[in-house]
Amino acid sequence: GPALLFVKTSQGKEEGRRFYACSACRDRKDCNFFQWEDEKVSETRLAAREEYNRNHQPSLTHRQNVDRYKNFVLLPLSKRRFCQECQQLLLPAEWEKHSDHQFLCGITTAQLKSPSQLLYPLENKKTNAQYLFADRSCQFLLNLLIDLGFRRVLSVGTPRLHEMIQSKASQEEFSVRSLLLDIDFRYSQFYTEDEFCHYNMFNHHFFGGEAARETCRKFLCEENGERVIMVTDPPFGGLVEALASSFKKLMAMWREAEKEGRDNKEMPIFWIFPYFFESRILDFFPSFSMMDYQVDYDNHALYKHGKTGRRQSPVRIFTNLTPSMIVLPEEEGYRFCTVCQRYISSGNQHCEICNSCTSKDGRRWKHCVLCKKCVKPSWFHCNNCNCCTLQKHSCEKTEVGCFVCGKAGHKRSACPSLSRS
Repeated sequence: GPALLFVKTSQGKEEGRRFYACSACRDRKDCNFFQWEDEKVSETRLAAREEYNRNHQPSLTHRQNVDRYKNFVLLPLSKRRFCQECQQLLLPAEWEKHSDHQFLCGITTAQLKSPSQLLYPLENKKTNAQYLFADRSCQFLLNLLIDLGFRRVLSVGTPRLHEMIQSKASQEEFSVRSLLLDIDFRYSQFYTEDEFCHYNMFNHHFFGGEAARETCRKFLCEENGERVIMVTDPPFGGLVEALASSFKKLMAMWREAEKEGRDNKEMPIFWIFPYFFESRILDFFPSFSMMDYQVDYDNHALYKHGKTGRRQSPVRIFTNLTPSMIVLPEEEGYRFCTVCQRYISSGNQHCEICNSCTSKDGRRWKHCVLCKKCVKPSWFHCNNCNCCTLQKHSCEKTEVGCFVCGKAGHKRSACPSLSRS
């Protein structure tokens, strides 16, 4: 899809040269697209680029994959094979072509309904970073959505939540539906065009064109846009600015359901992201609050619930719903703070001076009178730096100014020059 416009800056210089690069891949080894904004591209290079793009398209369309799936489920269990190397469901006529590959036999209906466990997770941190919710977090999210009265879930990059909803769809008393938007085209083997859209959340690009965009719009606008929520779990290395831009465009789609009186309203959202991105998210969505619930993942070594100290999962839920509505499980130690009117973790103590439950990482934070705020328990006030920091730190680092303008007192992300441009 469309590239993003970046700027290459030098220390102490406000002006930088702008360039286009891939929106999804941050490593040139995965996608080597690069073009200066003011560069004139020759016809030969444009033709070569088009040829490259054509050669890197999926071999089958979404419609062809859906037809193949229909034929696959009709096969007896003994003839259901999945190629692990090609990550593809195999029909008997294709066995010979994959004869020297590793494959799984006897693919059950339960496996077909849980494709995230059948497919290898794409764990390249600079491209896909496909970490999957643990059952604990997935079940909690689904129960919470049901308790809040939502009946449609736009699952943006949350395949495991989507498949949990899909697997329960046949139950009579279950009335929640989901539409998965994901950049992983392998899911088109398991879901119809009404259940999955090939989508890039960094540039709001629907690979299926206008038909896929319309599928998403209709899903959001059913019942005049009521009882729908977006749940998103982006790669943590992704640019918050790009993600926020796409999410605002999805909100604009939702507003089309009923233009009267909805101009200033926001579609309900659960944005799942590490707590240390809180200030960046609030820059773009001031109405959001961060919940204390620790989201954990099956295939991530560090992001696990139940660990202590700094080993706890840093991933949280950011939402524009009223915090008091988000009920967190008491059996896991969460409790309600009547002053803050929200559920907090067991280690989060209300600070009378800040008048807030200030902990972000699950540990009990302490108040620094000089800094006039609560800080991490491992931090101490440094008189040279005039702020709280780790005990073993180098004071010289504080003399280095902003990377963009060279001035002291702020970081690159908060540079006034950057926000002006």
